[in-house]
Amino acid sequence: MIDKEQVLAALSKVLDPDLQKDLVSLNMIKDLTVSADNISFSVELTTPACPMKDEIKRACENAIRHMVSDTAELAIKMTAQVKQSNMDKGQLQHIKNILLVVSGKGGVGKSTIATNLAVGLAQEGAQVGLLDADIHGPSIPHMMGLQEARPGSSENKKMVPVKKHGVQVNSIGFMLRPEQALVWRGPMVSSALKQLAFDTLWGALDYLIIDAPPGTGDIHLTLAQAIPISSVLVVSTPQQVAIADARKALAMFDMKGLEKPVLGLVENMSYLLAENGEKTHPFGQGGAAQLAKEFNSQVLAKIPLDSTVTSSGDLGSPAILSGSTALKEMVQKVAQALSIQNMQAK
Repeated sequence: MIDKEQVLAALSKVLDPDLQKDLVSLNMIKDLTVSADNISFSVELTTPACPMKDEIKRACENAIRHMVSDTAELAIKMTAQVKQSNMDKGQLQHIKNILLVVSGKGGVGKSTIATNLAVGLAQEGAQVGLLDADIHGPSIPHMMGLQEARPGSSENKKMVPVKKHGVQVNSIGFMLRPEQALVWRGPMVSSALKQLAFDTLWGALDYLIIDAPPGTGDIHLTLAQAIPISSVLVVSTPQQVAIADARKALAMFDMKGLEKPVLGLVENMSYLLAENGEKTHPFGQGGAAQLAKEFNSQVLAKIPLDSTVTSSGDLGSPAILSGSTALKEMVQKVAQALSIQNMQAK
């Protein structure tokens, strides 16, 4: 006769690959039921985008087969409860994680990465918002295929975000004509950003992805000081000029009063993949790795130079919707790193 204690004893031998603690002590085993030769339970992961999901499930199956019964009927359900960062989020308490995507300079594909990250997380089953913080050059509406969209208005005068590809989106671009330029000074830009962040009816989100403008300026000060950022993701390309500017972006979030945890780097346009699988590096290589080492950080993903990624953004259909393996792996690695950061901060 199988009992729950036997099952829990077996599962206590299964380690979370990231945290190196067992699933039972991490309280990841839920809804355990044992009836005769039937065993069922859920494994509650810290993100639905966990790249180790299948590995953990197999480890649970093996532990039960070897330590409890090799003939029991076994039903394992993989679920997720996204962990919340320990930042005090004030008005945005209903958002578990706020991830700021930055770059030192323009043209490195930061908005492409932010867009695909948001859509990819939503594809995995997370509740996701995407805030376009590039007030002077909003590109998210175009990349999401929302050029004609306009946010709604709630009874309490909050903006209702537009939803596309499973993502809640807001941008100053929704309020402008395509040819209209915003010639605003810093205080007006900062005020508009705060309005977009705090006066949008986001609802309960697992992740809010903020696409920052390139560089280090007024709006970045507002983002760091007024918005409860959980972590920062830096996007660069391999060229030394891009790495030099990315270094400034990393240094900014290390300054007193602006300190934010840096999750890692994404190296975009990292290599060109030939049909035979050979990689060439038209823009050089190793820059992001060296920068990560300097700042005691990590390179979370290297995205290949691929014209379909650019064309997908131009068409308003992010490339991850077409099954880009590199982008999907990036989404999983970012979600994994954020979960580890949250768990280690407890």
